[in-house]
Amino acid sequence: MNGTIYNIQRFSTHDGPGIRTTVFFKGCSLQCLWCHNPESIPFHPAVSFHRERCIGCGRCFEACPVSAHRLDDTGRHILDRALCTGCLRCTETCYSEALTGIGHELSDEELMHSLESDRPYYESSGGGVTFSGGECMTQVDFLAEVLRRCREKGIHTAVDTAGNVPWSSFLKILDSTDLFLYDVKAADAAVHEKLTGSGNVRILENLGRLCTIGKRVIVRIPFVPEANGGEMEGIAGFLSGLSVERVELLPYHRLGEGKYEALDQEFGTVRYAIPAEEEIRSALRQFERHGVLAVRP
Repeated sequence: MNGTIYNIQRFSTHDGPGIRTTVFFKGCSLQCLWCHNPESIPFHPAVSFHRERCIGCGRCFEACPVSAHRLDDTGRHILDRALCTGCLRCTETCYSEALTGIGHELSDEELMHSLESDRPYYESSGGGVTFSGGECMTQVDFLAEVLRRCREKGIHTAVDTAGNVPWSSFLKILDSTDLFLYDVKAADAAVHEKLTGSGNVRILENLGRLCTIGKRVIVRIPFVPEANGGEMEGIAGFLSGLSVERVELLPYHRLGEGKYEALDQEFGTVRYAIPAEEEIRSALRQFERHGVLAVRP
């Protein structure tokens, strides 16, 4: 069985307990305005083009089967995204790594071989493997198979999800998942749709079900004061009735802005301000008032 991933990050310490290997799946069912991993949203492979690295060798012009690479009237190298099919042949010929591929297929066997190579780090630190994205649960059959194999090998597993999938998808992975890192963006359905392109009824229902059946859940909230700052009270109230282990408040940052340029995409619709320390502390206090443990990792 094959799946499409775009990165395997080793020695991760913020995606669950211990030292972990985080596997980033391609494709997402949300389009958050502040997304710092825009390369993860499309399900198909894509080309990232860092023009400042281009040395003008022209090999990509020869390699591209659809002539998506060309020079404009000023002699500037252009990648025509409307023509590009994501075959990634150009990336294989680029000496300077101005062109890099995002997303490739792996079989469950190949992925497991890669993950097992890090077993000594898992065992010495109480770590394991975290599956993220994008939204890893949009490839749930592949995810379920790899989770099953991790369980057989005694490797701790965590699934980082926004929960915007049918409950039937969760049923496929419940027995093989040790920890859910569950993203919550807003409590109000209209606000959630405005910020992510989707409502949140299914998301909150799935979270409630996970807690009801006793799964270990850590809620992670991207904190963007200008976007969802007014949602903290509502989220805290909702979580106060659930058995979540804790809330991790993740302050917004701008580290992903350069990725949009490399993908020839606009950076969402606005550039949000980075939250001030007092805004972060104030948000944490709102959860404290509702009896919900909240931390800034």
